[in-house]
Amino acid sequence: MARSVLRIAVLELRRRPGNQRQVQVSAPLPGLAITSAGVPDDAAVDVDVTLEAIDGGVTVKGTVTAPWEGQCRRCLEPVTGTIETPVQEVFEVRPTEGETYPIDGDEVDLEPVVRDAVLLALPLAPLCGETCAGPDPESFPTGPAGERRLEEQEAEEEPAGDPRWAALRELRLDDD
Repeated sequence: MARSVLRIAVLELRRRPGNQRQVQVSAPLPGLAITSAGVPDDAAVDVDVTLEAIDGGVTVKGTVTAPWEGQCRRCLEPVTGTIETPVQEVFEVRPTEGETYPIDGDEVDLEPVVRDAVLLALPLAPLCGETCAGPDPESFPTGPAGERRLEEQEAEEEPAGDPRWAALRELRLDDD
């Protein structure tokens, strides 16, 4: 199995607190999706971070950039975009559950950090544009079997009324 480019050696970095190292990597991360949007499985996720040695660990600060695609919440047309989200995390030999990430031997694995950042930054309800009015009702079929379109209905002379309201059509009120 090939070594992930998101696993970064930090042995030399950790020898002296304050040491820094710039890391720029790109890697596809399949399975990054929420219900409304997701990163294509073959798309590269770009990571541009600075690792800094601190007493007992390593900090990671920088940005993660990824393309995304989804459906407009109003018109359901495909929507694409790019997210750029900041990351600022701490890796420790003895991580605090839910707060810091583990240093695994002499390496830090950026993949969990990147996955968390991208999933939190994906749009929950994407829009193709702020002025999107939603679906065009004339483009959808009508009727129980979907065989007639609205434009065909408009071509008819007068739609048949509900027979229960027929008596009201005959009602005339005096102007007095």
